[in-house]
Amino acid sequence: MDADLGLAGGDLRAAERTVQLLHQVAGRAGRAEAPGRVLLQTFSPEHPVMQALLEGDLAAFMAREAARRRPGGWPPYGRLAALVVSADTAAEADALARDLGRAAPHGAGVEVLGPAPAPLSILRGRHRRRLLLKTRRDVAVQPILREWLGKVAVARGARVEVDVDPVSFL
Repeated sequence: MDADLGLAGGDLRAAERTVQLLHQVAGRAGRAEAPGRVLLQTFSPEHPVMQALLEGDLAAFMAREAARRRPGGWPPYGRLAALVVSADTAAEADALARDLGRAAPHGAGVEVLGPAPAPLSILRGRHRRRLLLKTRRDVAVQPILREWLGKVAVARGARVEVDVDPVSFL
């Protein structure tokens, strides 16, 4: 199997999900009387995910992932909310994303990243931009989002989708 496939896409949880999935799939090999063999194809054998699978120490991998996320306040030590702007034209998407960026909330434990093109910058003919609200774990995200979105007019044909605690970044 192509073990690198799940590591792409800019999702901060990609390594965690990939190691869990590959470990689960590998665990299916060799059940009952038949011995099993698992082959992983990778362009990055040095990647921490591949090393964890080779060593068979998923607990150590998860501890390293947690230690890597804690200083920056990334989940589960912080909260995220993704705002994906979409419009019929790139200019409309850029303008709305820029307006949201200018109206972005500020304060202790609150940071806005972006705007930037979404990983799938054109989807079903619509141009997409993304902003990411990052907060401390103890900050209430919904009131911040409500106030922020209330400051910006969304033109007809444009949309802003909000995903609190996003699972995917596509």
